[in-house]
Amino acid sequence: MADWKELQKRVYQNKLDHNFNVTDINLEFCYLYRETAEAHAAWRDNKPDLGEELADIAIYLLGLAEILGYDLEDEVVRKMEINRRRRYEKVEGGWRKYMVEDEKS
Repeated sequence: MADWKELQKRVYQNKLDHNFNVTDINLEFCYLYRETAEAHAAWRDNKPDLGEELADIAIYLLGLAEILGYDLEDEVVRKMEINRRRRYEKVEGGWRKYMVEDEKS
């Protein structure tokens, strides 16, 4: 399998090859929301295409990251490390996160 950077480039090139949107960021977020809703519906209705719907989410997310100039792999690794160091406490039916002192987000 290709690395994430390569996948981002391939997703973006596919958008260019098919004359898909690469400039309207708001529209890309709307597409991402739509794909998430489709995946949820596939899960809820126990449809066999859930894997494809999850792949669509990943494809739109990789494309959006490439359009915006983010290395999604680096961002995910960085954020996973932040999340690993966080502490959580159940409070009033929800969760409260406690930030680590050297954490930025």
